[in-house]
Amino acid sequence: MKTPLFTGAAVLALAAGTSAAFATSKGEVLTNYANIAEAKYEDSLITAKTLQAAVGALIDAPSAETLAAAKKAWLAARVPYQQTEVYRFGNAIVDDWEGKVNAWPLDEGLIDYVDASYGGPTDENAAAVLNVVANPDFSLSGQAIDASEITPELLAETLHEADGVEANVATGYHAIEFLLWGQDLNGTEHGAGARAWTDYATGEDCTNGNCDRRGAYLKAATDLLVSDLEWITAQWAEGGAARAEVLSDENAGITAILTGMGSLSYGEQAGERMRLGLMLNDPEEEHDCFSDNTHNSHYYDGLGIQNVYLGEYVRVNGALVSGAALADLVEAADPALNSELTAKLATTMMKLGRIKTAAEAGFSYDQMLAQGSTAGEALVMGGVDALVDQTRSIERVVAALELDAVSIEGSDSLDDPSAVFH
Repeated sequence: MKTPLFTGAAVLALAAGTSAAFATSKGEVLTNYANIAEAKYEDSLITAKTLQAAVGALIDAPSAETLAAAKKAWLAARVPYQQTEVYRFGNAIVDDWEGKVNAWPLDEGLIDYVDASYGGPTDENAAAVLNVVANPDFSLSGQAIDASEITPELLAETLHEADGVEANVATGYHAIEFLLWGQDLNGTEHGAGARAWTDYATGEDCTNGNCDRRGAYLKAATDLLVSDLEWITAQWAEGGAARAEVLSDENAGITAILTGMGSLSYGEQAGERMRLGLMLNDPEEEHDCFSDNTHNSHYYDGLGIQNVYLGEYVRVNGALVSGAALADLVEAADPALNSELTAKLATTMMKLGRIKTAAEAGFSYDQMLAQGSTAGEALVMGGVDALVDQTRSIERVVAALELDAVSIEGSDSLDDPSAVFH
């Protein structure tokens, strides 16, 4: 059998045809984007159910061991969830929902007892020390509230953002975090919250009173978190509203990806979550302030941005979800820009990794925020600068793909630093 011969022109035509056949479409990118969202939220749900079981074990048999297990489960649950935050901003369904599960910072005195140094009610928040755990009935917004039974409905419909105050966070990861760790009273010194397991004990072993109601609040908040994650997971599954919305208009869908990447990179993470706390030297501006887990929150936020751009996500069971990526579209439009942004995303992960490594070695994020901490400032600003730098390339991608302008969230800490102190 003779080997077929091809002219140079025929070879070029064949190569061009092959390239066209394997060209990445916007629709394929958006489908993979939705698949990754579904996997991330499903992992968040799986780990929240593990937390739910650990909370049940703590309430049923309070001990140092069951409290430690519940804390461990909470920390594990944060890993997949933080990687979902890149789906905010560009996706209205996510942004409208997100405050139920990840709102911060919070006036924790709304929920439970706090140290005397915390203070009392303020002009900004009359419910700052309401202490629902200790009070089965109280007045809120001029109405008498029966809280004799602490239920998910009470938390979600009555307490969360009560009086229209955003700091009245009654639900979600951070309410649960506070109930597991308690206040972190260490300031910018090393150390997280140190709630005793006896805060959930029964009978004479109960410390700080109302242990049964504290357990009821923790259970209600955890049950609500699970149901909220069930809802958002369904929105990204086949037939879900979030998936349908992002697939309905290809250019709008790609714009949503870039809006999420840019806004999380710039205003939210570089600005509100990192630069602001450093400017104020305030550990209360930490994202996971009770558990001192902020270094991980920052790291996995950054990873979420990177894995959306590259079109791949490693699930909690080790399985890889991957497919057509935004990076493929940028490569076709401007290979140099794709290389630039890919490299900048890697640099950001290196910088955020340094913060994570330092914290895990004992130099906690609280200490990095301390006034006069040269090493801490260098670490945090390394992350801030890298996030800002990658945002500039994200903005260039918008132009390269000939999309409508993307509205990227800002932050006074980056755009008008003097306003932070006014």
